[in-house]
Amino acid sequence: MKVLYPTNIELDIDSLVGFLADFVPYDTTVKIPDEHLDAVVLITWMTKHLDYAAQNMKSLRWIQALASGPNDILDANFDRTRVTITTGSGTHDVMVAEHTLAMVLNSCRRLYEMRDFQNRLEWPGHLGGAYPAGKFKTLRGSQVLIWGFGGIAKALAPHLTLLGAHVRGIARSRGVRGGIEVFDEHELPRLLSETDCLIMILPGSSSTVDALNAERIQSLPNHAWVINVGRGISVDEDALAEALETGKLGGAALDVFKTEPLPQSSRLWMTPNLLLSPHAAGGRPEGCTELIAYNLRMFLAGRPMKNVI
Repeated sequence: MKVLYPTNIELDIDSLVGFLADFVPYDTTVKIPDEHLDAVVLITWMTKHLDYAAQNMKSLRWIQALASGPNDILDANFDRTRVTITTGSGTHDVMVAEHTLAMVLNSCRRLYEMRDFQNRLEWPGHLGGAYPAGKFKTLRGSQVLIWGFGGIAKALAPHLTLLGAHVRGIARSRGVRGGIEVFDEHELPRLLSETDCLIMILPGSSSTVDALNAERIQSLPNHAWVINVGRGISVDEDALAEALETGKLGGAALDVFKTEPLPQSSRLWMTPNLLLSPHAAGGRPEGCTELIAYNLRMFLAGRPMKNVI
């Protein structure tokens, strides 16, 4: 059984030698070579030409994606009647949570503004004194709403709580997850109006396109910040820029965008109080080899695998 694995991410392939499989590296930037189109398993990480693989890998039975979302694989239209797709969900939780926390602290402590003054060789003395009233200036006592309460949110919430924030979540169903009260989307208008910092970790799907639109932005207090580390499609970027330019929103920190890399023509580059992060939050997944090993054992045994789509 041939297993193709990407060379653009570090995997401990030597630890998998006990499996009755032939592990073959491949270049993710080019089409799968003809001699490897007979592979039964394809491991993907930022793999290009997936549509070519979908059309030509007739022996393929399982794709293990190392990204947390399967959108690129689903868009390639693999035959789902014969190809099982599993994701890297869980391997990004800690890193994305840390990156998100850094963006939140940067926002409320205005480190981005200090850097701007530093680049101009100016001393921002006003940032060392009392902040103006009505600003998002500290996590202590703040209202933080996490929209899209999954594994990343569960990893992030304890850190926010430890720093004094009152954390609530929004998901498809109500409940208590990791000690955090989670509401369904019917409560969104009310919760947005009470929010100092909105953290978005929504998946990419037709239902989340422009989930944060002009109407919902207007529901947020003028001092609120928006942090998006989920998918770029979930934010109406023009509506967000308009709100920031007119002072209807305190600020935003974005790690994901509708078009990546962000075009130089985008108005977001010059939008005030906006931090841009180059889709860097989840670029260092952890535990990939262990996930592959577990799912490979289950695949060979004909048993349920983790993170099946």
